Amino acid sequence: MEVEQIEPGLWRWTGFHEEWKQDVGCVYVETGAGICLFDPLVPPEDSERFLAALDRDVERLGLPVHVFVTVYWHARSAGELAARYGAEVWASSRIRAAVQRRAGQVHAFRPGDPLPGGVEAIATPKRSDTLYFLRDRGALVCGDVILGGLRFCPESWLPAGVRHAELRAGLQPLLGLPIRHVLVSHGEPAIGDGAGALRVLLA
Repeated sequence: MEVEQIEPGLWRWTGFHEEWKQDVGCVYVETGAGICLFDPLVPPEDSERFLAALDRDVERLGLPVHVFVTVYWHARSAGELAARYGAEVWASSRIRAAVQRRAGQVHAFRPGDPLPGGVEAIATPKRSDTLYFLRDRGALVCGDVILGGLRFCPESWLPAGVRHAELRAGLQPLLGLPIRHVLVSHGEPAIGDGAGALRVLLA
């Protein structure tokens, strides 16, 4: 497990995904509406320490916990954390059924709907995969569409009729957002100059 503070109240941690045999990234952010967790995985290599730290944060803030899922493969520990903290799980309406099978009750939304903590959901040409924008943090949270080093996912991960050209065109609106950090699930995030890295990716 590796834990990195991006800025006060915004953290990224990694845990070893036993099915995929690799470390994956997850995001924690404190908001006025509570703690928001994105694609959370309780790190199996250090679960007791992780949960003890999260317990302290939840107790310190005394606010609700919300779990957001980018793509249904990333439901990960959503169900476990929802049960532990009475958290609400949020996912795009397109993946609600799949996430619900993995994590229990899910609140479905469409991009543009208001979400807890000021979280903004952004649709992608890979319709089962949602990006989340934390405007007051300048942070973009990615599932599988954008990977570390800021590159697109392999085209084999995309649905029929969608290629990198369609991703590039469909994600152009990201260039108009005040993005500082791009927090990916797979690979290294872009911290500080996320906007510049995105400009290169989407050029």
